[in-house]
Amino acid sequence: MRREPIVLFDNGSHQCLMFDDLVSGEGVQSNQFLITDHEQSLLLDPGGNLTYTPLSLGLSRFMSVQDLTYIFASHQDPDIIASLDKWLLHTRARVICSKLWARFLPHLTANYLAINHGISTYDRIIALPDRGQSFALGQCTLKALPAHFLHSVGNFQLYDPVSKILFSGDMGASLVDDASPVQSFAAHVPHMEGFHRRYMASNKVCRLWAGMVRELDVAMIVPQHGRPFVGQAMIDAFLQWIEQLECGLDLMGPEDYRVPR
Repeated sequence: MRREPIVLFDNGSHQCLMFDDLVSGEGVQSNQFLITDHEQSLLLDPGGNLTYTPLSLGLSRFMSVQDLTYIFASHQDPDIIASLDKWLLHTRARVICSKLWARFLPHLTANYLAINHGISTYDRIIALPDRGQSFALGQCTLKALPAHFLHSVGNFQLYDPVSKILFSGDMGASLVDDASPVQSFAAHVPHMEGFHRRYMASNKVCRLWAGMVRELDVAMIVPQHGRPFVGQAMIDAFLQWIEQLECGLDLMGPEDYRVPR
């Protein structure tokens, strides 16, 4: 039996829930998030077919799933938004994503949505400009933060100023089996170093991102995979680490671009 979702924040009118154990078998562990505020709700990075059924059942315990207000897709990967057609069919939610991916998302939806149900994918998408955007959820204002090339070319993170949580997508992700908070940063580095060296584009964008995050009042950084960073000491440790990390293009050389024998 799957356990209850993790309550990241709850002040009575504003709630952030994390579902961390819905992927089983060969899929990589991933976290899905529900933010609710005064009768409105947002589902963040709902995933693909591995998570759709257990996630929709889990959500139904807290809300009427068809009344979901928004789905936020940080980028275009299958573990982010491959179940799009099911969410469009079974909810009224509009989908918030980068303008770069808005025209590609219809590739994830089947013709039966338009033919049998009159659902236009384009009409349900809110395309974010490159520099991000603030938008209302209930009585609060969430911020879609630019995080391009970390790792996707059109990538956004979500900052919730009520809970002070930064939902950071693949930034900070770790290859572990659970989403318990990081206890020892040094011990945690091996679980995320290889991933960040390959998936983040360069040290330059890591430094730009860290500088942006330092302008925010952040109590928790929660990635889409693995364990969150909770508290100022742990957040500072991660920001200092990622600022110094050589990754992506920094590591590429002529030997990586040779014609195979």
